Amino acid sequence: MNRPAGLGAALGIEIRKFLSARLPMVTAAMVVVGAAAIASSVVLAAAGGSPNLVAKLGPLAAQGGWAGYLSAATQVTSAGGFLACGVVASWAYGREFTDGTIAGLYALPVRRTTIAGAKLTAYLAWALAASVLLAAALPLVGLVAGFGTLGPAELGALWRLSALTPLTALMAVPAAWIATLTRGPLGGIAATVVLVASAQILVLSGAGEWFPPAVPALWAMAPAATNPAALPIALWWPVLATLLTLGSWRRLQLDH
Repeated sequence: MNRPAGLGAALGIEIRKFLSARLPMVTAAMVVVGAAAIASSVVLAAAGGSPNLVAKLGPLAAQGGWAGYLSAATQVTSAGGFLACGVVASWAYGREFTDGTIAGLYALPVRRTTIAGAKLTAYLAWALAASVLLAAALPLVGLVAGFGTLGPAELGALWRLSALTPLTALMAVPAAWIATLTRGPLGGIAATVVLVASAQILVLSGAGEWFPPAVPALWAMAPAATNPAALPIALWWPVLATLLTLGSWRRLQLDH
């Protein structure tokens, strides 16, 4: 009976931290507003006949309309969303060290692994909320832009885009582990940048399909061209990162 009560209390505290802090709220707003604004701007620019932009975005984005708009939004969310998730995960775990509140956690009648698990749950809930807002904002902006009615293909692309943020959040969980090891959010943010850069390089080299941080984006952009087994197999990445994070919090010492 004590363990569920401890988890519930820890989760409530972590959710309140997310709701009262500016960083996760501002980051979510940047993901939602940024994706919609950049995607619509890209479609308008491509419609203007910019050859350089069309070459960078690919033929789907250059089509304009819903297809180009959602394709551009997916590309923006793939990179920007990963950075956003890494920053929030790093903040959630690293802030206890930089704010000097880590010592107070030892006085709580809740295991540190329970606290770490509550942080992960609150972080994933944040990512899910951001995806819901994104799924609501993108069609609204598209309708205002005059793209017309969403067809079955566009609804499928929107569904994949909605799933992209939670999946990306899972792939960014290693940032939480690195933030714990480095005793602050900066280490986790640096690790996030490295993961994003590595994903870009491996995708360009043709090996990105089996690099977990790159898999959700590849699936969202081209599901037919992605191996159906790639996404389920990639889940070993967040599972391992979660176990490493929980283990680090269980062995956490204040003197080093």
